[in-house]
Amino acid sequence: MREKIFKYIDEHRQEMLTFWKKLVSIESGTLFKEDVDRARDFLVKAFTDIGGTVTSYPYEKAGDLLVVDFSMGSTAAPIIFSGHYDTVFRHGTIEERPFVIKDDGRAYGPGVLDMKAGITMLYFIVRALQAIDYRAHPIRVVLAGDEETGHQSSTAERDFSEAVKGACAAFNFETGYMDDGFVTGRKGGGRAYFTVKGVGAHAGNEPEKGRSAILEMAHKIIAIQANNDFEAGLTYNCGVVQGGTVPNAVPEEAKLVVDVRFKRLDQVERARRELEAVAATTYVEGTMTEMKFDVIMSSMETTDGVVALFRKLEETANEIGFGPIYQKYVGGGADSAYEVKMGVPTVCAVGVAGGKNHSVDEFAVVDTLFSRAKLVAATVLKI
Repeated sequence: MREKIFKYIDEHRQEMLTFWKKLVSIESGTLFKEDVDRARDFLVKAFTDIGGTVTSYPYEKAGDLLVVDFSMGSTAAPIIFSGHYDTVFRHGTIEERPFVIKDDGRAYGPGVLDMKAGITMLYFIVRALQAIDYRAHPIRVVLAGDEETGHQSSTAERDFSEAVKGACAAFNFETGYMDDGFVTGRKGGGRAYFTVKGVGAHAGNEPEKGRSAILEMAHKIIAIQANNDFEAGLTYNCGVVQGGTVPNAVPEEAKLVVDVRFKRLDQVERARRELEAVAATTYVEGTMTEMKFDVIMSSMETTDGVVALFRKLEETANEIGFGPIYQKYVGGGADSAYEVKMGVPTVCAVGVAGGKNHSVDEFAVVDTLFSRAKLVAATVLKI
């Protein structure tokens, strides 16, 4: 069965490249819903054409979540292929930087790596499994349309979690790494929003009557950064600061946005306590502070099930001559966190290898579209 899958992928290389180009050429920037909806329509037709049963979860202000079921003639627990079809790029980018494969063996274009290459992979893995009459497990494809904004304008987190519940394994086709590290753990992330209200005054005539919101915020920034616990993996970054209006006025308002990262969900409450303590402490008398803290993305924890699934992937890589692979822990979030949270063993970043995500230089290594498709498909046969 493995050799038949490999033969199928080799025989469909050009078709895979054509599909990839078409998908990249349909823009789907998260903030441009009409564009995301066009990508959705393309995917719905593509999956329906190969026998998938598509369920779409519509959202007013975000791209839909797509759940596609392939029964494969099995009543066992499903295997999940997951990812997202939105990108970070603005409308019109494709005209400036169309999909292209250059002589260096790399493909370029908006979203070419993150993660339209991964969608191409999973689509053709499903087709390859169908071609060999695979029947061990149903395959369920779950694709978000607003991952890049952390599902802040939808209920996709809830719907995604419900869709993967009860699965026996999951592969998330996020960006693969050039060093063949496969992700078995990710940090979660949150945002804290501080607003300090001070008292405005003329900086020359009566500065003593002012209460500087910026000075208060400066004290808070130092206090927040002092809470960084790199060993535990709980970190704070005061990334955006705004305040004041003109140089000759004591500033009456200042704002701060803090990026928060955590390794484990049980660290969220610790972060909340530490941030609330800073907000409640007044350094400049006469100022007042408001703080709001939101979790943007859950953490992907490295459970025993996650490690066991990685071992199957590693064993397969050794058997087929893929080369050595290793477990990788990264700071960036992904929807694989919700799969693990629902008790589903998951390996993330099984997609095409590449780099420079979210930039004008984003690239994907073309040959890994085929080699990694073979690796994941062959691992599926072991489950």
